[in-house]
Amino acid sequence: MDSSLLDENYWDERYKTKSTGWDIGYASPAIINYAAGSIAKDAAVLIPGCGNAYEAKALLAMGFSQITLLDIAPTLVAKVKREFENNPNIQILCQDFFQDQGQYDYIIEQTFFCALDPSLRPSYVQQMHTLLKPQGILMGLLFKREFAQQGPPFGGDQTEYQHLFKSKFDILHLTNSTNSIPQRQGNELFFELRKKLSTCPA
Repeated sequence: MDSSLLDENYWDERYKTKSTGWDIGYASPAIINYAAGSIAKDAAVLIPGCGNAYEAKALLAMGFSQITLLDIAPTLVAKVKREFENNPNIQILCQDFFQDQGQYDYIIEQTFFCALDPSLRPSYVQQMHTLLKPQGILMGLLFKREFAQQGPPFGGDQTEYQHLFKSKFDILHLTNSTNSIPQRQGNELFFELRKKLSTCPA
C-alpha cells in the first residue's frame, strides 16, 4: 500500500468500521509484566498508536500517574477521552506521532511500529530517540515474521531490527517473547532499548 494512504483518514475509517484485527481486547501480558517489575509508578510513559488503550487502563490500575496516549484517529481518540474523562493521571493526544514534542522516561511499543510503512522506520527510530529523556527506555513487542498480505501490518526479523536500532539505542533485550498471546506465540520479539547518550555510528 502507498504509504501516503496510511494517514489519519485511513486509520479513522478502520475504527469507524471496527476493522481492527490487531485489537486483542486486553493488555499484552509481556508489556504489563515488564511495567509491573521495571517501571517506576511516577515515570513519564508514552504509548503511541494507543488504540483502545488497554495497556493504559492496566497501568492506571497499578498506580501509574504520568501516562500519555497518542493516536492519529479522531474517532478513536474521542472515545478514549470519554473513557478517561477527568482522570488527572493521563493525557490523550490526537496527533501525528512524528509531531510530538514531549519528553518521556519510557515509551511502550505495541502494534504501532508494524502499522507504519517500512519506509518510515528510520524516522521512527530518530523520533523515539528524540522523545526519550537521557537513559530513557523504548520497550515492547515486534513481529518476527513477514506477512503474506499487503500491509499493514508490516513484519520484520531480529537482524533487521538490530541494524535499525543500534546507532541510536543500546540493545538491552531483543529476544523471543516468552509470554505472547496465544495467537502470536512464536511470532514476536520482546525488546528493551536504552537511549544512547552518544549516537556516533557503531
